[in-house]
Amino acid sequence: MLVIRFTRTGKKGERKFRLVVKERRSKRDGKPVDLLGYYEKTVSGITKKFDDAKIKYWVSQGAQMTPAVKDAIENVKREKKI
Repeated sequence: MLVIRFTRTGKKGERKFRLVVKERRSKRDGKPVDLLGYYEKTVSGITKKFDDAKIKYWVSQGAQMTPAVKDAIENVKREKKI
């Protein structure tokens, strides 16, 4: 079963994450099936970029999103409407 989740990247103390599609049982930082975007939280602010077309495709193929991913995507959609 596929899942859409965050994987940690960057140096110690820097919060950088990639949004990826992976097998549910694989390790957090294991090899992803596809890269869907990124999320970076730094001192200067938060940078988010997600590929909506790829996310819709993988959800249509049966991939499930983790709660953290759902919240992040909803926040991005709310920001775009404002």
